[in-house]
Amino acid sequence: MARDHGPSVKDDDTYEALRDKGYGKSKAAAIANAQSNPAMSPSERGGKAPPYEDWTKDELMDRAQELDISGRSTMTKGELIEALRD
Repeated sequence: MARDHGPSVKDDDTYEALRDKGYGKSKAAAIANAQSNPAMSPSERGGKAPPYEDWTKDELMDRAQELDISGRSTMTKGELIEALRD
């Protein structure tokens, strides 16, 4: 059974699985929280979203903010794409 990581993590099982795979704490929490939020429905978007190269810089910035990527405000579009893929 998964440990309770407090109110900031909505899906403890997913969070722990991501941490075991090597994800950082903030990125694992962001992904776990997105998956537990039905309004975001990340599992339904798989494969249907256009490649990051087709996104605007503003869209990339919004996604980077959702994932709490540090330094995003000074990144170029290419750097944002690279950071989102990591």
